[in-house]
Amino acid sequence: MANTVTDRPGYGQLLRTPGAWTFLLPGFAARQPFAMLTIGIVLLVQHTTGSYGTAGAVAAVAGVSMALVAPQGGKLADRFGQRAVLLPGVLLHTVSVSALTALALADAPLWALFAAAVPTGASVPQIGPMVRARWAAMLGATPDRPASPLMSTAAAFESVTDEFTFVLGPVIATALCTGVHPAAGLITEAALTLIGGLLFAAQRATQPAPRPAATADRPHTSALSVPGVRVLVVAFLGIGAVFGGMQVSLTAFSQEIGHPGVNGLLYGIFAAGNMLAGIVCGAIAWKSSPQRRLVVGYMALTLMASGLWAVHSVPLLAGLGLLVGLCIAPALISGYTLVESLVPAGARTEAFTWLTGAVALGQAAAVTVAGQLADAHGASTGFLVPLAGTVLALATLLALRSRLAPRSAGRTVARGIGHREPVMVD
Repeated sequence: MANTVTDRPGYGQLLRTPGAWTFLLPGFAARQPFAMLTIGIVLLVQHTTGSYGTAGAVAAVAGVSMALVAPQGGKLADRFGQRAVLLPGVLLHTVSVSALTALALADAPLWALFAAAVPTGASVPQIGPMVRARWAAMLGATPDRPASPLMSTAAAFESVTDEFTFVLGPVIATALCTGVHPAAGLITEAALTLIGGLLFAAQRATQPAPRPAATADRPHTSALSVPGVRVLVVAFLGIGAVFGGMQVSLTAFSQEIGHPGVNGLLYGIFAAGNMLAGIVCGAIAWKSSPQRRLVVGYMALTLMASGLWAVHSVPLLAGLGLLVGLCIAPALISGYTLVESLVPAGARTEAFTWLTGAVALGQAAAVTVAGQLADAHGASTGFLVPLAGTVLALATLLALRSRLAPRSAGRTVARGIGHREPVMVD
């Protein structure tokens, strides 16, 4: 379906897209737990073991598992439909989180926690990518119509929604774990996943149509075969390093100063900056290309992250955290916007899950390293992780930014995703 839009498309027009609210509301409920899982694991395992390093390692196993399995789930969703993947996924996730919680409370050995963390991460429902794929199906280019100007607005809206969950999720999980019971955050995460996931799966009318079965002359290959997607994966690994490094380091900093409750406030300010920037980005009629916006946004993010390790007071850390958050949204929005021009329609759910998985993988690595650094040298050293992650990702992005050019309209080759696709010119 297509909307008639003005030259300055906005959120109001986007939300009037027929059928949008049928998946947005349950999608919001179903994606909320995504922001609660890592911090819920860290707070519970740290409570039972007394070690941020151990807690970070368990959370990292879940993150790595999600990052490796999520793209395969996205590929299956493209092939068989989102509902077919979601229904068994949310059930498995609920059981896995319950098992991990019970093992942690029973002081089970570390290997048992790792074993439970694997299916916990692998079964995380990829609601965000699925919602983005629904927007792309509604607004993206097809043989019968060009892409709607609302595509960029949709990418911004989804970034705002993601960041709103990252404002609420860690605060809710922290409040539950510190004010109710150390396991309350994970129990709530499992319940929300089950209820929200089932409601989202029930919205069958708006899910993208499954792509045709592969044939000998039209084999299905991964969205990761697109060079631009690989570059975006590296960029999103760096963003994940910021999220993971901030979560653990802010938690350790709050414990270090004797005010553990301030952790939720500091992370909420950081995420609020991201959300605010996302709102602004979606309201602007951009003249610059998303490739350029991605590079400029990433430079700003790296610059802001460079000062975190040197800040030792709550007000200054809150202010700098806000600036870091303001720089994340432009990079995320630009990256997700580029998927529409880089990846064929039949592989977009998979492409979005690669990016989401990259964030989770970067977050997992950052949680582990920052936790070890915080245990050994104090909270301030944990803030070096966001800096290192963004520097490495920015260097890769600058070196390979030509691969983010849109697919050429002039010549085509068989891309192996169900039909002939334009070659991307580097």
